[in-house]
Amino acid sequence: MDGDITSGCHGGRETMLEAARAAGKSQSLERLMTDYPKGPHDQPQSMCPAFGSLRVGLRMRRTATILSGSACCVYGLTFTSHFYGAKRTVGYVPFNSESLVRGQLYEDIRNAVFETAKPDDYDAVVVINLCVPTASGVPLDRLPKAIDGVRIIGIDVPGFGVPTHAEAKDVLAGAMLRYARTEVEAGPVARPRAQAGLPTVTLIGELFPVDPVAVGALLAPMGLGVGPQVPSREWRDLYGALDCAAAAAVHPFYTASIREMQAAGRPIVGSGPVGVEATADWLDAIARATGISADAAKAKALPQIQAAFAANRIDACVTVSGYEGSELLVARLLIEAGARVPYVGTALPKTEWSEPDRAWLDAHGTHVQYRASLEQDIAAMVDVQPDLAVGTTPLVQKAKALGIPALYFTNMVSARPLFGAPGAAALAAIVAAQTKGRERFARMVSFFDNVGAGETAGYGWTAIPKDPPGSKDRYRRAREAKAKATQAVGT
Repeated sequence: MDGDITSGCHGGRETMLEAARAAGKSQSLERLMTDYPKGPHDQPQSMCPAFGSLRVGLRMRRTATILSGSACCVYGLTFTSHFYGAKRTVGYVPFNSESLVRGQLYEDIRNAVFETAKPDDYDAVVVINLCVPTASGVPLDRLPKAIDGVRIIGIDVPGFGVPTHAEAKDVLAGAMLRYARTEVEAGPVARPRAQAGLPTVTLIGELFPVDPVAVGALLAPMGLGVGPQVPSREWRDLYGALDCAAAAAVHPFYTASIREMQAAGRPIVGSGPVGVEATADWLDAIARATGISADAAKAKALPQIQAAFAANRIDACVTVSGYEGSELLVARLLIEAGARVPYVGTALPKTEWSEPDRAWLDAHGTHVQYRASLEQDIAAMVDVQPDLAVGTTPLVQKAKALGIPALYFTNMVSARPLFGAPGAAALAAIVAAQTKGRERFARMVSFFDNVGAGETAGYGWTAIPKDPPGSKDRYRRAREAKAKATQAVGT
């Protein structure tokens, strides 16, 4: 085994790709690259993509997760999972160069799966290959499909094959849907715990908890309900998600999940019910997919959304960027609320399911940058000089250093309603509160001008630090003496 491969992701993306192909992973990699195409600059800066798959597994009841990868990667992923409050055990199968080369790692994974797959404890066991096992060709597809009724799902989620952690959510969600779909096709399955009692619409994407309720209120006049979401919270919810009248790709990058829904014969609807125009278009699309008129639903919902906008106007210039997948929808909401949004950057790729939003934003003078890099987001913010920048942590840090009010997209925007009348009222207050602080930011930047830069970058220094007299000669003599002593021992 090449030393660069066993050293982990430091071996370099191209090296890892070549090794994975040589190890028989070409088909798996081609599927990943087709589902999640990269941008012209390779891929956006983000956390380890595997966190997305890990998150989906940790959020599911009676689901165990086992990671196979370098120890440093596993430590970082489990640390992040605890940071997000998962409070769940994560399995880990350690390895070294010898066990990897000799194939012992696969045997260790197989043993771990058999030890874990207890039907009293779990419905499913998920095994996730990180970069090194994927590049080395560890064959998770050879694991048993089930053990004592416990489903076994093995997936490759290498950083050199999946661009973002958001798309890695789809890797596992899609694999689970495929498994559940084959179970449904084979015969009767368990009934989901909660059923709407109506034909349902499945929402694809991780959403703020209030949003499915708001969508349910929008659909109720059509005689439709909201089914279990994808990603789901327990295995039997996957059956409920598949048993829908239509699936709504409100997060449009879930390529594998959408493919499984289409294989189950379910029509797919893009965009989402944000603001007046998108809500009207979305309800019409649901009507076409289900054959049910949307007139009553629009008559009830649109005046409520218009009233919410009238009471919550936004008078500000805002740039939006992030990696959640809802960036285009948030921009539409801001614009209908009165904001000017000249730039939207998303780390996710362009798909046909986001095309209605891209076209609408383009018609309203907004540049949409798919697969946006941090540098592109920052350049747009510096060029626009907005009243508020919504973005990722490093962008927010840069904005505040420039005296521009900024919000972290994931914690401050994704943690608020987006759909229906609640979404129309959600952002106005926080945008107003943040934009009022621009003068305060300007005073702070002026007060701390040049602090932490140049000669002030250190702690406790008033001038450029200088080496003590003769220190370089002493260090040189010490190194030479140590080298001579080592050479003497060797002889």
